[in-house]
Amino acid sequence: PEREGEGGGGMKENICTVIGVFGGFIAALLGGWDSAMITLVIFMGIDFTTGLITATMGRSKHSKTGKLSSKAGWYGLAKKFCTLLIIVVAVRVDILIGTTYVRDATCIGFCLSELLSIIENTSLMGIPYPDAIKKGIEVLQKKAGKMDNSLQHMIDAMDDEAENKEDDKK
Repeated sequence: PEREGEGGGGMKENICTVIGVFGGFIAALLGGWDSAMITLVIFMGIDFTTGLITATMGRSKHSKTGKLSSKAGWYGLAKKFCTLLIIVVAVRVDILIGTTYVRDATCIGFCLSELLSIIENTSLMGIPYPDAIKKGIEVLQKKAGKMDNSLQHMIDAMDDEAENKEDDKK
């Protein structure tokens, strides 16, 4: 009889392999597990947690009573899931046009949205946020704007290229 941990691989290894393959597939769909994606997921978790705490304190803006609501909680989770689906769409658009601008700008935009929600939740708890966070938000907004400008230049260039091809056909 084989002892546990010897040969043949056990259930633990199989479960870890399945989880690893599934995690790798999800990370690939999301365009990789880089700092933008990690930051977005962390911000989503913090936002959800601060939302729960705010509701526990009876100060939530997402329920009529300001208290915990399973419907509001599920709605928040559904929005976060759909945010990740939009990231997948942005990745696929990037693949189609051969860039990384769309996904990066989308991640930064959603990070900014989550950050603002975290600030709103903590403000409802009575926690002031420091000037460094305000400055960080301004930098993120400028960075997202620059990325949007870069993306717009790329789209304009593609439009020009398409018009030139049409002119060549004539």
